[in-house]
Amino acid sequence: MKTIIIASSSPRRKEILEKTGLPFIIDPSNSDEDMTQNLEPKDLAKALSLAKAKDVAKRHKNAIVIGADSIITLNGKVLGKPHTEERAIEMLTELSGSIHSAITGYTIIDTDSGKIVSDAVETKIYFRKLTQDEIKNYVATGKPLDKAGAYAIQGKGALFVEKIEGDYYNIMGLPLSAVVEKLKEFKLQKDY
Repeated sequence: MKTIIIASSSPRRKEILEKTGLPFIIDPSNSDEDMTQNLEPKDLAKALSLAKAKDVAKRHKNAIVIGADSIITLNGKVLGKPHTEERAIEMLTELSGSIHSAITGYTIIDTDSGKIVSDAVETKIYFRKLTQDEIKNYVATGKPLDKAGAYAIQGKGALFVEKIEGDYYNIMGLPLSAVVEKLKEFKLQKDY
């Protein structure tokens, strides 16, 4: 069987992919996350995932490489990772009381045949109205600084969510059902 490689150091993506029971290795991409590309959100997420997958694919033979990238969108505006407390507070204030989307682009590459499959999945998230104290206390934990949209649904960010429409794992960073369906096209000889 070909080696499956996830082009990410994200512990969440690792945890999600482990649910398949497929053996895989981790080889993080060195690709830049260029959020300034003039693309629609789904196309941007796919482009970022493709860049990550291609970066890792060129280092491996006889492998299936999976790249993924997640963004949050609010009214068509892309919210990436805040990196600073000030920007995290701004993002969470914008998201407070909103309906926004988590979009994860994913790309699968067979390094032998060159076959590439790339797609994006969108999940809608409904946030309750947040107080400034809630936002500041959450940001003070440091956890949201490296998360798209400044929160993680699998952590304390879950307290902000009233409901979701779509794939929960997509919000965490890898749309498991969609990826497993696409992996079947690569004939990995594994029954899920």
